[in-house]
Amino acid sequence: MRSPLPPAVTRVIRSALTRAKRVPTSELIAWSRSRPIRHRTVLYESFAGNGALCNPEAIFRALIADPEFADLTHIWAISDADAAAALHAEFAGDQRVEIVSRGSGAYWRAVSTAGYLINNATFPTAFSKRVGQVYLNTWHGTPLKLMGFDMPGGARESANTLRNLLNADYLLAANPFMAETMYEDAYQLRNVYRGAIIEEGYPRIDRQRMPEAERVARIADLGSRLGIDLAGRRIVLFAPTWRGSSFQAPDADLAHLADQAAGLQRQLGDDVVVLLKTHQVVHRAASGIPALRRLLVPNTTPTNVLLGLADALVTDYSSIFFDYLATDRPIGFLVPDGDAYGAERGTYMPLDELPGPVHTDPEALGRDLAALLGPGAPAHPRYADWARRFVPHEDGEATSRVIDVVFRGRTAERRVRQVRRDGRPRLLFYLGGMRLNGITTAAVNLLNSLDTEKYDVTALMAFPRGATTTHNQSRLDPGIRQVFRVGGMNGLKARQIMRRVADVSTDPLRAHRRLGHRTLWRDEWTRIFGSAKFDWVADFSGYSPFWAHLMLHSPRAVRAIWLHNEMAADRDRTVNGKQPFRRSLGRVFAMYRAYDQLVSVSPALTDLNRAELAEYAPGDRFVTLRNLPDIVSAAALDERDEEGEEPEEDAVLGETLDAVLAVPGIRRFVTVGRLSTEKNHARLIRAFALLSATEPDTQLLIVGGGPLRRDLEQQVRDAGLTGRVILTGPLRDPASVMRRCDCFVLSSDYEGQPMVLIEAAQLGLPIVSTAFGSARGALPGDDMHIVDREDTALAAGMADFLAGRVAPASLDVAAYTAEVLAQFDALIPRTPGAS
Repeated sequence: MRSPLPPAVTRVIRSALTRAKRVPTSELIAWSRSRPIRHRTVLYESFAGNGALCNPEAIFRALIADPEFADLTHIWAISDADAAAALHAEFAGDQRVEIVSRGSGAYWRAVSTAGYLINNATFPTAFSKRVGQVYLNTWHGTPLKLMGFDMPGGARESANTLRNLLNADYLLAANPFMAETMYEDAYQLRNVYRGAIIEEGYPRIDRQRMPEAERVARIADLGSRLGIDLAGRRIVLFAPTWRGSSFQAPDADLAHLADQAAGLQRQLGDDVVVLLKTHQVVHRAASGIPALRRLLVPNTTPTNVLLGLADALVTDYSSIFFDYLATDRPIGFLVPDGDAYGAERGTYMPLDELPGPVHTDPEALGRDLAALLGPGAPAHPRYADWARRFVPHEDGEATSRVIDVVFRGRTAERRVRQVRRDGRPRLLFYLGGMRLNGITTAAVNLLNSLDTEKYDVTALMAFPRGATTTHNQSRLDPGIRQVFRVGGMNGLKARQIMRRVADVSTDPLRAHRRLGHRTLWRDEWTRIFGSAKFDWVADFSGYSPFWAHLMLHSPRAVRAIWLHNEMAADRDRTVNGKQPFRRSLGRVFAMYRAYDQLVSVSPALTDLNRAELAEYAPGDRFVTLRNLPDIVSAAALDERDEEGEEPEEDAVLGETLDAVLAVPGIRRFVTVGRLSTEKNHARLIRAFALLSATEPDTQLLIVGGGPLRRDLEQQVRDAGLTGRVILTGPLRDPASVMRRCDCFVLSSDYEGQPMVLIEAAQLGLPIVSTAFGSARGALPGDDMHIVDREDTALAAGMADFLAGRVAPASLDVAAYTAEVLAQFDALIPRTPGAS
């Protein structure tokens, strides 16, 4: 494949690749992806480059020893200098083996051009598999600890892992538990993953099996390296999980490991030696502890080789014990922090059901383990059952069977299957920035109201980085699959600039076809979703040209985009003398013709948008779906600062508001909304000034933040309304203030279907509103008192409330929700894709 760039530019880029640290990763990848795939090259990576380890190593050694695959080139991505040196020394005379530094230009060339990619963890966020590459993700063990979406904060923690799994052609499972509980359920691959699961055992476990003569020789070599005579002695391998929090004080924690090892040794006797296998990350620190130095096995010795040498294993929550089940030798579990660990991280099986003695004290565990190692001692009563469940395929030939599938294509002869699919329509929503605003509230309320037994629901978001966005993301129902866009679009800088210029200056849909930008978008879709397929995709935000464009590059699906407002008026909105949405919304409008459904949030708004945007899309594509109330709590979020203004601390604002709201004999009006031009709070303040001249026992509370806050505060001072009109700023729970007020008032020039109206109706507040374009029909029935968009008319409407002429609004939440969900059902295709 030839580079689409001029030769002079190509020469410059090729030269830049020799200075990888100076070249952005996106450009390294873009250049590398323009080169042909080397179909007889295999790239291996284990644990982010920590060494030639785990399943990738087992596959590598089998391939390099097999004459059938003598033409393969093998590239290892290594980040650890010692590991790279050891591998280079072992294969110094073999030109088929190469080593690249993880993250370098050579690394990205290899990742982008190797015909086969084998990883036991994850490639970096910039990675995206090319058509023609074969990606096998082996993972690195059967989990005892909760994984994926099952663990606390799992949606965020699993962002890049999920992305890698969706990009993989094959996922390796040692047993049915990995295939179903981990891949399909914990990582929520069911329905959307289109690769295959290989359930043929773990290649690394093959390395535990060795002839007795080899085992004796390896034990002698290990003893020599440790300075311990192991002849005639049995080995107990102590291999605890490492805790990330321990890195702050490794000496103290490692000293604790030394105490535990000593306690085990005292009970096991002199004919047994306890050896320690630490987490790779802390091996160097452990080697500096005198009490551990002679017990610490070399980090370069493969873990499964060590398991083959050990007569018993002691661990805690590490997946290493599942591998060891294949040896039929005893396992003990030392879990001094079992209760805390179970509460904080969680495990799939209760600790008291593990296949060996479980203790918090090393000496007690040592005594039980000594009994299991005694002559003729029976196996632990749960051991055989666990072995049947978790190592059913470990006969020493797992590596050969995996190679059969991946390199020989013998899928019909092996245990290879697709993930389960249950026929639910697969829905994808892009939710926007998840800031504290009405769009976020509407999105969370809708998705949490959907029946996940009926729909397979995926939420797409930018990765949440602040407390506010993380809080909003965490409000989503755990049954909703969450995909985050981590990393950025790959491509040469010049190409990206061309794309942005073309998107701004021309029709974005025509530009990407004419100038070749379609490839950038399709690559970005694949980078995020791999081969995942959806039946219906929606840009729920509706304001970002980037996301509107990206959603159009999904594989074939029904496509929808939300119109939360009177969009033509929003495009022309003026803020501080500027029109911030003029250009960006113009680009979004230009893409409307490629969407199947243009969804407005009230019938009147649909009519307005259909008429005002007729030049951009046929009228029959404009449809209605009302917003939904929060099904969990009436205290929904307000429409707050889209620019990220944080709520004020309750301790600072709460006492002031409590004091204000505690004054008796005052009738209070309240409004909630972003302090921006379309809300026209200035009109509301002027109308309240007219009212308060004759109604002194009244107050107005304005809840929200935004760009006009200072102007409105000055207006209040100039009108002499300080203490009568109170701008609270944004509040995390505005409903708590609304409940203590008497009437809700809205002064907007244009709106969609404001979430605050639904919340006010839920609270049974009387509502006075200006006649914005979609006001009539914003709520079921005629519960709002609607007035003209004038100061005097709004003041008169508020006076009508004081005179008892405005009845409280009401909302039958169950009936309303059922009606809206029926509208939603009508948007979804009835025949979901089978692919």
